[in-house]
Amino acid sequence: MQIWVDADACPNVIKETLYRAAARTTIPVTLVANQALRTPPSPYIHTLQVAAGFDMADHEIVRRCEAGDLVITADIPLAAEVIEKGGLALNPRGERYTPDTIKQRLVMRDFMETLRSSGVQTGGPSALSQRDRQQFAAELDKWLHAARTRSGE
Repeated sequence: MQIWVDADACPNVIKETLYRAAARTTIPVTLVANQALRTPPSPYIHTLQVAAGFDMADHEIVRRCEAGDLVITADIPLAAEVIEKGGLALNPRGERYTPDTIKQRLVMRDFMETLRSSGVQTGGPSALSQRDRQQFAAELDKWLHAARTRSGE
C-alpha cells in the first residue's frame, strides 16, 4: 500500500503533511507531476516526473495505483478511475471520494464545465482553510491507521 499524489495542483501545506506522515509511518508517498519537484530527503518520499501534456500525471497514477492505495487529488475524473480500481481517493480539503458520492461529483463537475464553456463566470475554489487542513489530516490518519492494521503492524 502506498500514497500517490497528483502533485501539480496539490497545495504545499498538504504535501508537508504527507511528508511528515511518510516519515512517521514508513508508508511510501509518490508525488507525480509534469515538472521537477523538490522533496525532503527520505527513503519513503519519491517523485515521478511525467511528460508534459493534458492528464499525463493522472494517467500514470491510474496505471500504477493498486487496490488499497490512497490517491490525493482534487481531480474528480481521476478519483473516479482510482475508485474503479479499488483504491481510495481523498482531496486536499479532506473530502473522501466514495463510490456513492463520485457519480454525483462527476455530474456537478460536468455541469460547471458546461457553464464555464458557455461564458458563465463560476469562480474558483476558496482558499484552503485551517479547517480543511485539519479535515485532511484526520482523514489521512484514518487511512494510515487502517493501512497499518491491514499490514499487521
